[in-house]
Amino acid sequence: MDKTTYWILRCQHRLLFMADGAQFPVADAAAFAGAGQVLVVGEGASYRYLAVDVDEFPQIAGAEPTPLRAIFTLAGPELFALAGRATQLLDWQANHRYCGRCGTPTEIMAGEPAMRCPACGLLAYPRLSPAVMVLVRDGEKLLLARSPHFKPGVYSALAGFVEPGETLEQCAVREVREEVGVEIVNLRYFSSQPWPFPNSLMIAFFADYAGGTITPQPGEIEDAGWYLPAELPLLPDPVSIARRLIDAALAT
Repeated sequence: MDKTTYWILRCQHRLLFMADGAQFPVADAAAFAGAGQVLVVGEGASYRYLAVDVDEFPQIAGAEPTPLRAIFTLAGPELFALAGRATQLLDWQANHRYCGRCGTPTEIMAGEPAMRCPACGLLAYPRLSPAVMVLVRDGEKLLLARSPHFKPGVYSALAGFVEPGETLEQCAVREVREEVGVEIVNLRYFSSQPWPFPNSLMIAFFADYAGGTITPQPGEIEDAGWYLPAELPLLPDPVSIARRLIDAALAT
């Protein structure tokens, strides 16, 4: 049985997408011959998804250059996750063209997701940066904060990257303490989400307030406060696990 091949083509941080059909294009590979190394990012019994960086998009009727975030709205979480995987793998390939130890051009290993140096044997695997997100609760009140990097008016749960030698639980306590000066207890796992901006894995938790006065960390937190369900500020887009975390808290 022949498989239908869908192409995830990337150029200048956009993906070619069939907005009217909510799918990636089916194309003749000859249309972009000479592009970068093709990567397999998804495969089933009747289909496969291939990804490649191109210098310019081929002309495909109905296909439009589309930002990665927009894929979620156009096609839902499954294709968004696939597009995110493709983006991360293309970044990994582009960022490891040369060995970080000796500078020799690398090559993709057959049958394993690694860029291998033929000179010294160093292997570079796709990078993941784990980050912990914590929604702190005090009864009905939720602790929400905004970073200077957020869209205007948007508040979210607290989050930060895991440091070397640190557990997820230790990271959660440290990040909340550093960012708003608050102590937490009763940390409870919620869910996780690959976050391809550029290569994070978000691990989300609920926690209960244990003490302290909100003191926003200068340069990191622009504002923070306690919010009742009827008084919530503008929240993150549904594409993010932050929104699902907050929605789950409001539903209990």
